Amino acid sequence: MTEQPKSFASPSEFSFDEIDEIINPAPQVTGFDEVVESAISRRGFLCGVLAFGAGTFVTGVSPQGIRLGATHAQAAGRFGFTPVAANTLDTITVPEGFNWQVLARWGDELWSKSVAFDQATRGTADSQALAFGDNNDGMDLFEANGRKLFVVNNEYTNTNIIWGNREEGKPETDDDVRKGMLAHGVTVMEIAESDGKWSIVKDSPFNRRITPETEMDITGPARGHDLLKTAADEAGETVKGTWNNCGNGRTPWGTYLTCEENFNGYFSAADENHEVSAELKRYGISSKDWGYGWARIDERFDVSKHPNEPNRAGYVVEIDPFDPESRPRKLTALGRFKHENAEVVLAANGQLVVYMGDDERGEFLYRYVSNGKYSLNGNNSRLLEEGKLYVARFADDLTGEWLELSPATTGFASQAEVCVYTRQAASKVGATTMDRPEWVAANPNKVEAYVALTNNKNRGIKPNEGGDPAPVNGPNPRAENNYGQIVRWAPDNGDHTAKTFTWSIFALAGNPLENSDANAGSANINSGNMFNSPDGMRFDENGFLWIQTDGNYSDKGGFAGMGNNQMLVGDTETGAIERFLVGPKECEVTGITWSADRRTAFVGIQHPGEDGNSHWPDGGESVPRSAIIAIRRNDGGIIG
Repeated sequence: MTEQPKSFASPSEFSFDEIDEIINPAPQVTGFDEVVESAISRRGFLCGVLAFGAGTFVTGVSPQGIRLGATHAQAAGRFGFTPVAANTLDTITVPEGFNWQVLARWGDELWSKSVAFDQATRGTADSQALAFGDNNDGMDLFEANGRKLFVVNNEYTNTNIIWGNREEGKPETDDDVRKGMLAHGVTVMEIAESDGKWSIVKDSPFNRRITPETEMDITGPARGHDLLKTAADEAGETVKGTWNNCGNGRTPWGTYLTCEENFNGYFSAADENHEVSAELKRYGISSKDWGYGWARIDERFDVSKHPNEPNRAGYVVEIDPFDPESRPRKLTALGRFKHENAEVVLAANGQLVVYMGDDERGEFLYRYVSNGKYSLNGNNSRLLEEGKLYVARFADDLTGEWLELSPATTGFASQAEVCVYTRQAASKVGATTMDRPEWVAANPNKVEAYVALTNNKNRGIKPNEGGDPAPVNGPNPRAENNYGQIVRWAPDNGDHTAKTFTWSIFALAGNPLENSDANAGSANINSGNMFNSPDGMRFDENGFLWIQTDGNYSDKGGFAGMGNNQMLVGDTETGAIERFLVGPKECEVTGITWSADRRTAFVGIQHPGEDGNSHWPDGGESVPRSAIIAIRRNDGGIIG
C-alpha cells in the first residue's frame, strides 16, 4: 500500500525532497547492495579519487609551488580574516574586524505607499505585493549610471510562519493564500549607501516585484509547442508567473537569470481520482500540493483541469533589471528541471556556456552551449534561445563527457520535447545520477568549474524518481551520503565548449571526529572547519570559492561540532577551507554578491527559525524573517 501523504501545513517539517518522496515514493530495490559493497571495498579506488584532489590540491605542492596544509594562522593571512568557531547562537557571527547590518528583510517596504510589516498578522496580500518577498535566495547587484539595483529571488514561504497568526498555521481565507503566493518570485530594488550603511531606495522607478502573477514570454524550442498550450494561452507563447526561484546567474549583457526549482509543490487536483501522468510524476507533480492552496484561488494550478500547466514551469527566466517595463523571458532552450542556479561563462571563442544543476536526489548536471557568439555591442538576445543542451557522464577514471540531448540522441520527436522532458532525455542517454547537484561556480581565473553535491541519503540504496540506478561511483563515492561533496572539472584543452573533461573531488564534507572513514571527509576537512551539505557557491574575483551550507543544524550525533549553517571560503589551489560566517538558528545561508568596490559582501539568510526556535533578525518575541545582510570590514577594506 502506498504511504499516504502527511499534512503539509508546515512544509518546513520536511525537506522538499522528503515531501516528494512521501507523495511519490520511489521504488525500493535491493539490487544495489552488491554494487555498494564493491565500491566501498575498493579502497584503492576511493582513495584514488580523493588523492587526485588531495595530491594536487590538498597536500604536497600545488601547481604554483605553494606548500599546502596551511595552519589557521597562515590561512588567516591568505584569506584576510581569522576563522570563526561553529556555534548555535541566534545571531550572525563574523570574524573579528568585520560588522554586519540588515539590508532588507521579508515584508520591508519598497514604496512610500507600502505598509510596515505587521508582527501580529504578518501582513495581507495587498501589503505583500508592495514589500520585499520571503525566503530570499540567489541574488546579484547591477550598477550603471550611478544606480545600484539589487535583484534577489524569493524562493518560497514557511507556511507555519506566514500564517502563524492562524490557529492551525494554515490559510483560512483567499487573501491568506494570495499573500503566500505574492511572497514568492523576485524582488528588484534600488539600494544606496550612506555613512557605511545600506538601505532600500523607496519609490525608485526601478523597484518592482515579479511574482506568480507576472506575465512573461516563452522563448526557445518549446515556444508554441502543444505541450505548453493551455485554455488561457492557446498559442503556448506566454505564461503567468515564476515561483520557487532558487539560485541565479547573470549574463554579460547585464540581465539577471532566476531559476525555478521545486515548482511542483504548488499543483494539486480537485478530482481525487485524477491520475497524474508518468511524465508529470517524474517532476514530482501529484494530486496534492504542499499546503499552499494556490488552486483555491487560481484554477491553473489544478492539474486535473489544466494538465499542461506544469510544463510551463521549471525553467530559467531572464529579467532586465534596468527596464522595469520589460517582460521576463522563460528560456526553454536551457531545459526544464529543478534548476538550482545558472552559471554563465564565455568560452574562449565567444560562445556562451551555462552550467546548471538539477537539485534532487539522483538527478543530473547539465550544460548549455549557444550556437552564436557574444558581441560586446550587438544583440545577444538569441544566445539563450538557440543552442545545444548537454548532460554530464562521469567515469571512474577521473574523466567525463558531455552528452548532447537532441531528438537524434534521445528518440524524442523534437527539441521542444527534449526541453520539456529534459529529465527523461537525460535518463535516455545514460547520464550519471548525482548527489543533488546544487550551485555551480566557475573559476574566473582558470578554466574550471565546481558543483556542490549537497547530500543524498539514497545513494547506493535506491534509484532516482525515473528509475535510473544510483550506485556508489567516482563523483558520488559515499553510500547514504549525509554530508555532501564538492566536485570540480576542467574542460579539455581549456575550452568550456569541449565535450570531454577531467574531474576530481575538491572537498568531501564530513566529521573527522567520527570514528568512520566514510564520514570523516577529505584531508582538507578538519575539526576547525567541518560542515555538511554544501549548497550555494560563488567565486570572488581573486579566485576564492565561497561555500554556503543548507544542512543538518542539530549539532548532535554525526553533526556534533558543526553548529548552525555557515559560510566558508576555500582556496582551490591549496585546498585550505576556513569558516567566515555562522548564521542564526535553523537558517540556510544562501546567495552572495559584492558591491563594485568589493568593500561590501551581501549574504542571504533564509528561513531562520523554520522549526520555531529563532527570532532573528529583530530579537525579542518577533517573527523570524529571512533577510539580506551587508557585511563590511571595520577598516573599510576589501572583502574577498
